[in-house]
Amino acid sequence: MGKGNKDDRLSALPDDILVNIFDRLSVRDAARTNVLSRRWGQLCAKLSRLIISSLDFLPKDASRSSANISDDELVRINAAVVQATKSVLARRNPGEHTIGLLSMTFHLVDDIPISIGHAVGHAMATHLVKNAKFCVRTRKDDDDEIDDDEELVIWARRFMLFFDASPVAFGGLTSLNIGNLRFGESGISSILTTCKQLKRMHLYNCDSGDHSTLQVEHANLSELCIVYCRLEQVKLNWLPQLTSIVFDGWIDFQDPLVLGHVPLLESVSLTNVALSYNKMVKLSRFLGSASPRVLKLGFRSEMIWVQPECPTQDLASVFRQLRFVNLVKLPEGYDLTWTMFILEAAPLLKELYMTVWDDLCSMEMDEEKRKKESYSENKGVEWSAAAADFQHHSLVTLVIFGFESEDYAVNYVRRVMVAVVNLEDVFLYSRLELECGNCQDKKPTRFAWTKRQKISLKKRITAGIESFAIIHSNKTIRADHQAKKLYPQCSHFDATSG
Repeated sequence: MGKGNKDDRLSALPDDILVNIFDRLSVRDAARTNVLSRRWGQLCAKLSRLIISSLDFLPKDASRSSANISDDELVRINAAVVQATKSVLARRNPGEHTIGLLSMTFHLVDDIPISIGHAVGHAMATHLVKNAKFCVRTRKDDDDEIDDDEELVIWARRFMLFFDASPVAFGGLTSLNIGNLRFGESGISSILTTCKQLKRMHLYNCDSGDHSTLQVEHANLSELCIVYCRLEQVKLNWLPQLTSIVFDGWIDFQDPLVLGHVPLLESVSLTNVALSYNKMVKLSRFLGSASPRVLKLGFRSEMIWVQPECPTQDLASVFRQLRFVNLVKLPEGYDLTWTMFILEAAPLLKELYMTVWDDLCSMEMDEEKRKKESYSENKGVEWSAAAADFQHHSLVTLVIFGFESEDYAVNYVRRVMVAVVNLEDVFLYSRLELECGNCQDKKPTRFAWTKRQKISLKKRITAGIESFAIIHSNKTIRADHQAKKLYPQCSHFDATSG
């Protein structure tokens, strides 16, 4: 602020720029600007992104988990969400400014969610709302799976009371995130029928009873995430707009996913823990008639559940459009050669990412439980059918997270460099970059390579090989690699995304 100048530079900005700034704040923080300037308070009525989350109303000393908060406190928090919603919407003139995103995160306690549903329904009736999202939480933390059947049923009944009382709001929703609910036989189907505008649906630990089947038909759904749902089978019967599916954790390895009419499917993420008695999955059958461009396979540091396949017409059809493959949490110390079958069947593949990591924080480490629950001690899979003279002409980038200089890893990189004639870059990140503090306490930490070790490693990899690929053994993971290491994913309680 210059001498004698009563206006600061921020206040001098035009309205549209200030609104753009406020749109990046939570509604609660944006509303606080009222006390700073009358003009700023008026700008809140023009916001295009209204993100109202119960997490913003938690006590200052509370974590973002609701597991240890009392019911009375949750009711107070929900009431604050209702008040904030009504206050923000009351400032807006009907039809004057479009609401690009109305996102609500709240807890499924008391009758207050019904008030939220009515407020959102009224907003949809009086304003132009392009995208509306409900993120409905139980008292548990996002990643805390309820395993009590009776409790799951109780939460589902509460949700259906809210759902039945809010037909206008649900009829206009474009995104719905729900978790820890056990519905009746037609519960999820009823939700899909009512939510005709739905584009994204995330289900976490939701089912209609143990070993139930979920059948999905929807005209507009483009993203479907099914995480830790105890479903025997998921049938995607008719989803003409579906572009992305995340399927994490199925209980039956015999045709757990049936793809029907999904002509636009581009991104597929499959993650599971395989036990010793589970049959391996043939991707040519699992993916059926789909031809995704992006494929993520997760193994949770346990047994490889994918069956390497010789090139066939069916496999070639499934892999013909693949551009990006991400293999996540492959168990440490096992031969990686089996992944070459993906290269053989995917001639257009551009990028191959893999993470080799025994994640001790999420693995079952008790030996007695491992034996009792039939975890496999031999987690690898052998593959020797790759053609010796096979060449791949499209792959340009190979990225390995958790790379260590054991022979099996070095030999694999050498094999890829020989086969991939146009390979440009090989990025090797040490296991050190992956480990959390708890993992480091459980197993010896391997420090980053010295300059001499890097030179020695490159010589071992390139000895006798003619390749123009550049080998990078960096200590810090590049931001773009870090982002792709997680891709594709779904965050079932992400309250900020549209």
